Amino acid sequence: MRHETGGAETVGSPDPVDVRIAGRLAELRAERGWSLGELAERSGVSRSTLSRAERAETSPTAALLNRLCHVYGRTMSRLLSEVEAEPAPLVRADEQSVWEDRASGFVRRSVSPPHPALRGELVEGRLAVGADLAYDRPPVAGLEQHIWVLEGALEVTAEGTAHHLGAGDCLRLRVWGPTRFRCAGDEDVRYVLAVVLP
Repeated sequence: MRHETGGAETVGSPDPVDVRIAGRLAELRAERGWSLGELAERSGVSRSTLSRAERAETSPTAALLNRLCHVYGRTMSRLLSEVEAEPAPLVRADEQSVWEDRASGFVRRSVSPPHPALRGELVEGRLAVGADLAYDRPPVAGLEQHIWVLEGALEVTAEGTAHHLGAGDCLRLRVWGPTRFRCAGDEDVRYVLAVVLP
């Protein structure tokens, strides 16, 4: 059963398309670094309605989507085309993309490649002995990271605090500013990085 709630319809269980739209709407806002309050001011839609729409707690109406498409500078058909395809449920090891930064000794494997409708991804990182990577900012402010060391020793510095991790250790943080990843042992370090968009 559906009923109107200020630009969205409440539904019993979310429709898969609504879930994908919700994820894309949240991603578009995060890409711009806007809070829900800023988006509410720009769109004229209440914060609570926007929050429910981004969590797929409501089915967005055409009027709501039209307002948001205007704010994000895209047509509704473009927005809907961005959420049409379902992500592959299985990614074989030989299909995972691997990127290597030879200058720094960093190898990055996209275990679960990102998809516009999904908020999280898994990455396998490898740092050679002596490797030291510094990032001046996260790609998205408030990005959630879970860093689980599989082999070796890793030093992660965030917000001025250095965290020393050994095999089996896991560090969870939200990234707002500079971070640094350093191989802290006498052997290569291998770790899993779970990344979740805010």
